[in-house]
Amino acid sequence: MQTATDELSTTFAALADPTRRAILRRLASGEASVTELAAPFEMSLPAVSKHLKVLERAGLVARGRRAQWRPCRLRARPIKDVANWVEGYRRFWEQSFDRLEAYLEDLGAHEKEKKHGKRK
Repeated sequence: MQTATDELSTTFAALADPTRRAILRRLASGEASVTELAAPFEMSLPAVSKHLKVLERAGLVARGRRAQWRPCRLRARPIKDVANWVEGYRRFWEQSFDRLEAYLEDLGAHEKEKKHGKRK
């Protein structure tokens, strides 16, 4: 059983490739066959299948079977896990920028006071 950190590592590794991200963008609009997913790329079907296997291992894609059609579909839970992980850092940066903004405002007010004080 993978830990949450291991799952994040697997998800980030899968998302690291631009082809795989493009495949996920396509699947966000609905199911597609491997042939449909391969159409925009200048690569072979086996190469696209390898990308799909990486996405499957990361839990980002599921393949089904309907008669002769084997549709691929997006599984977004791992992306939600990434978003949750990133959220903590977003809050950290927002708080840091808020502190910086307050400091700069205070500094500006102090400079204004000094400037007005010299005029007297």
